[in-house]
Amino acid sequence: MDGVRHLTLAELEAGMDDIRRSPQDAGVLAMIVRRPKLDEREVLDEGTLTAAEGLVGDAWRHLGSSRTADGSAHPDMQLTLMNMRAIALLAQSKERWPLAGDQLYVDLDLSNANLPPGTMLSVGTALIQVTDQPHTGCAQFLQRFGVDGLKFVNSPAGKELHLRGIYTRVVQQGVVRVGDVVKKV
Repeated sequence: MDGVRHLTLAELEAGMDDIRRSPQDAGVLAMIVRRPKLDEREVLDEGTLTAAEGLVGDAWRHLGSSRTADGSAHPDMQLTLMNMRAIALLAQSKERWPLAGDQLYVDLDLSNANLPPGTMLSVGTALIQVTDQPHTGCAQFLQRFGVDGLKFVNSPAGKELHLRGIYTRVVQQGVVRVGDVVKKV
């Protein structure tokens, strides 16, 4: 345990109105996090996205996936985006955002109604596409953000808004920087 008090479900639900106010068409890239190895995080000001590697230097390709027949990296699970308002509420401090394990933290409505699978997003000079792979809280998320945090992101409203985040894949290589506009194409 990292000494941080996890918020209760009632405290988390009290923050839902702010999350629902996330921009729908264009927002901002608030944080980039590279995972060079399992359980390691590097916060970046700038990163390169490629179709071959996802976020260059990230372990996505090497960690593999239980969702592929051969255990190789799943092409539709290259990058994860998480709503910055949701992680700010769950983490309680920006220093704890990287614990969620996502690569791009954005101020954008990630709901299925706003960003259904197939939606294209421009971020910096890159183009990424929302995929249909579900992104749900896991044992590590539970440990880092508590039982109620996991219940919150996996609740019906949490799933509707994709509070745990969404998976995307890189369609066009490019450079992304903190502060870049993230917008639907």
